[in-house]
Amino acid sequence: MQPAASVEVTVLGAVQAFRGGSEVALGGPRHRELLARLVLARGRVVPVDRLVADFWGEEPAGDPVAALRTFVAALRRALEPERAPRSRPSLLVTEGAGYAVRAVAVDAWRFEAAVAAAARAVPEASLQLSEEALALWRGAAYVDREWARAERARLAELRLQAVELRGGALLSLGRPREAVADLRAHVSEHPWREEGWRLLTLSLAGSGRRAEALEAVRLARGTLADELGLDPGPALRALEDDLLRRPDELAPDPVQQLWERATSTYARTAAPGPRARLESTVGVLRSLAVTGGPGLLAAREQRAAVVAAADSLGDPVLTARVIGAYDVPAVWTTLDDPEQARRVVAAAERALRELPVSAPPSLRARLLATVGVETRGTTSARGPQAARLAVELARGLDDPAVLAFALNAQLLHATSPAGRSAERDALGAELIEVSSRHALEGFLALGHLARMQARSAVGDFAAADRHAAAADALAGSHERPLVRVFTGFYRALRLAVGGSVPEATAAYDAVLANLPSSGMPGLATGLAPLVRLSLTVRSGAAVGLDGEWGPYEPWVRPLLLARSGGDAPGALASVPDPPPGLLLEAVWALVGLAACEVGDAAAAGRAMDALGPASGELAGAGSGLITLGPVSDLLARLRATAGG
Repeated sequence: MQPAASVEVTVLGAVQAFRGGSEVALGGPRHRELLARLVLARGRVVPVDRLVADFWGEEPAGDPVAALRTFVAALRRALEPERAPRSRPSLLVTEGAGYAVRAVAVDAWRFEAAVAAAARAVPEASLQLSEEALALWRGAAYVDREWARAERARLAELRLQAVELRGGALLSLGRPREAVADLRAHVSEHPWREEGWRLLTLSLAGSGRRAEALEAVRLARGTLADELGLDPGPALRALEDDLLRRPDELAPDPVQQLWERATSTYARTAAPGPRARLESTVGVLRSLAVTGGPGLLAAREQRAAVVAAADSLGDPVLTARVIGAYDVPAVWTTLDDPEQARRVVAAAERALRELPVSAPPSLRARLLATVGVETRGTTSARGPQAARLAVELARGLDDPAVLAFALNAQLLHATSPAGRSAERDALGAELIEVSSRHALEGFLALGHLARMQARSAVGDFAAADRHAAAADALAGSHERPLVRVFTGFYRALRLAVGGSVPEATAAYDAVLANLPSSGMPGLATGLAPLVRLSLTVRSGAAVGLDGEWGPYEPWVRPLLLARSGGDAPGALASVPDPPPGLLLEAVWALVGLAACEVGDAAAAGRAMDALGPASGELAGAGSGLITLGPVSDLLARLRATAGG
């Protein structure tokens, strides 16, 4: 029998159960409601007559007790499918004239414990605990029934406390900028929370935005007076007085004022229901993502919650709109948050299966493109297939934005096998053509970056320079700071190819210094030592090979061992094939160099077969980041080592 402890029930959002990590088919809404009602009792017995009253009212028709027993029997079969007939259940038990759920884990209980612990903890632990609690929240708790109202309200209040605990912890840790976005959304949704306004004001002031901080206090004062007829409490009043005493106070930014007023009005209006709010939230997250840094991190964090909330409403068309609307251009081929990507893909695949035939084809194309984008850099065959299907479907639609998103997905998978720079160049050219005609600035910048990378791969730096300049111009006029991360790396690469190691090192150091705050861990992790290694391989200069290699370690280790007298042949014997990505040729080149240095014919043969299709390219230059020199030169050495 499956151990009882392996069953987890989720009631924050959709009521679900998971057994051994797999979702349990609980049945219909009544089955889920019954499970939620029993979980609400926290292991205590709920009498049958109480359950009947909760589900059918005080004067039920028919035979509700028999119906209840049917639901209980079905839940027992679902939760403990391997239980022998007539054996005693261990999860949904009968005691006296009632039922109880025992020996299960419940997300709401973990959530509550994390919030309580965060309230007692020092700032570092409080931040971690509050973020863990907020990650568990997928929507309103339990189900919208009278018997759950009090607990739903209590847990909702705990969630608000968790948001404020997180903001307070970030302030205590000297990270006010990271708190602003979430606290601004928090007070927009819950304008009566004085603690939220206080924390937002402190976060803005701590970020050097004193004018906005003062405006926040004044907006809080007006909101509390208009909606509750109350004056601010002593903490807010003292904060306002402190800000007013600052001699260097500047006038509030009028654009920021307009933004705050518009979002605040929208949040308070009764017109938008949950569906409209979810879709509008995706638009805000999409705008946040292209700002990079904290904006991108916040967008990534909140996106999962928005998708889960949409998914919990059981409307596949809404879920498809919410998922597909996040069409943020993506240039790097390694995922920043693989676990979140997995959840988004799972929701997208469910929506694809459940979409009605009458749904607009553009929704299906956007879902397929999302699957393609969120599986980049993995070995899953579904990603390239979904991207190809998205492009095929989008070409038949009169919707250039959908086509650009689908082309982005296909571009991210055009990295394996090696030597596909011409295909990436063509996709970049099509992105530029479509985006130019339809004012899709984000995808236009992506098209230029793609062509910059593709032309770098074949050493056509004159063309790559033109595309880098075009991308930079778009970054400046449309506030796309992340674009300049990639053009900055490209210009360092150009210096390295030209043989100017000191200048290239300085250029790389400048762009690497800003990389940790860019919000792109998929790009940043392990890149700094890889850059230094590429300079060493190209020039022989001693630039230092220490550092955390991150995802590149398996393919770097053989070369480091070869140069330090270690067991390079042993490392080469176990080195795996690298995953798809823009650095595919670069890591294969590292394996090939190690094989040549120790005379390993088998490893040389593997690297030669992998790099053969890229014989006319510069190894790694298609990334726009680094290069290890002409592939043709390395292939000649590999053939000699392999004896071919």
